Order: sequence, then C-alpha cells, then structure tokens
Amino acid sequence: MMRFSIVLAVGLLAATSALAQQQRTDPKDLKAPPKLPQMAGPSNLQGMIGQTSDENILVLDLASGGRVRIIMRPDVAPKHVDRIRTLVRQGFYDGTIFHRVIDGFMAQGGDPTGTGTGGSKLEDMKAEFNDLPHVRGAVAMARAQSEDSANSQFYIVLMPTLKLDRNYTVWGRVVDGMKWVDGIEKGEPPEAPTRVIKASIAADKVAAPDFAAIRPAASAIPAGALGLPPPASGPTTRPVSGPQPPRG
Repeated sequence: MMRFSIVLAVGLLAATSALAQQQRTDPKDLKAPPKLPQMAGPSNLQGMIGQTSDENILVLDLASGGRVRIIMRPDVAPKHVDRIRTLVRQGFYDGTIFHRVIDGFMAQGGDPTGTGTGGSKLEDMKAEFNDLPHVRGAVAMARAQSEDSANSQFYIVLMPTLKLDRNYTVWGRVVDGMKWVDGIEKGEPPEAPTRVIKASIAADKVAAPDFAAIRPAASAIPAGALGLPPPASGPTTRPVSGPQPPRG
C-alpha cells in the first residue's frame, strides 16, 4: 500500500512538471507592450493640464493691485468670446469700473457709463447657455430680462452660485490673479469703485503697468475722476435669478 502511494505521488509530480513545462511561454512568442499616446507638454498656465492659445487668454490689469488672467472658452461660447476679443482690442474696457460688487456673490463690470445701464454700440447677442458652472472664478455675460440681451457687461463669480447655471452664458474662468478680483471694492455701487486699467489679449503681449505706483493713487480716485460718470443709485427692479439689473 505504501509502495502504491509513493508511485502515485511520483506520477502526479511528473505530470505537474510536464504541464508546467507546456504552459511556459516561449520568449519568442512575447510581444512588445503597446505604445501609449504621449501626454501633452506642460501647460503655459499654472494649474492647467492642456495647452491653450494666447488668443484665448483675456488679461485684466486691475487697480486693485495686479494682473488677472482668464481662460476664454470659444468651444462653448464662440460668439461671446469673439465679442470680448473685439471690444478688448478696441480699448472698450480700458478705464471702466466694477459698478456692482456683492461680497460672496460676484463683481460686475464692463459698462462704459459705470451705471449698470450701458453697453457697446454693437448689437446684443443671442445667448449661448452651456454646461460650464458658476464656480468661483467663473466669468459670464450679464444681461437684462431677455435671454438674448447680453452686450458688453460681464461678471466674475466670487463664490459658487450654481442656481445661475444655464441661465447666463459662462465664457471663461480666472486661472491666475483671483486675489486681485477678491480685492475689488464692494458695493452697489462701490464708494470708490475699482477700475480696469487695461484689458488685453495675451497674444498681443501688452506689458503690465507699474502696479506699485498705481495702487495708492487708484484707491483715492472717485469714479467721476476716471472720465466716467458716478454710478447711479441703482434701478428699482432686478431679475431675481441674475446678477444684472435691467438696462433702462
């Protein structure tokens, strides 16, 4: 009985060894691992993964102390981005103020009259509502009651306000300099409103101003001294869901 058990064990061991030999992969049968696609190089903007064209970067030099860089999104709001580029290159935004700034909500500007009722001479735009959310730093077009009334005014979101999603056209987001946005003078209207010193497109390579020299002087300049009328006390009605009062 013992002899039979030993013979059986030896047989099983030999069979296992033969099976393992059959399952061993011949090195000639090995294939090279698949070549994975290369990742894009480092971005030209801190915190961004993909590359973006300088033509789609809006630069705002603010009297609150520094330079703000905004990635524009022509992939979801092409007409709005084109409008911003057009007005920027006309110098339209230079010297304009942030006329309505609500702490914990948003900072609104882009009105050449500084009252919240003005716009450019270009036609109002048809809405390009999209899925970009109203997160902190999002930039969207302000409008009146009509969905297709956006023109030149825009706002920068200070704190997430997702109830505005798909009701206003978000066309960009701040990717650098948000602390200068936070420093915009608050108020409806602000007592000493913060102005846009210069708006430019990054592709045009406009040099930054001397903020150290501008900052102390700008804080003491009222809106009227900037070549703009003082902000009005504000219209009596505003849409409940949105950041802009109706234009009168």
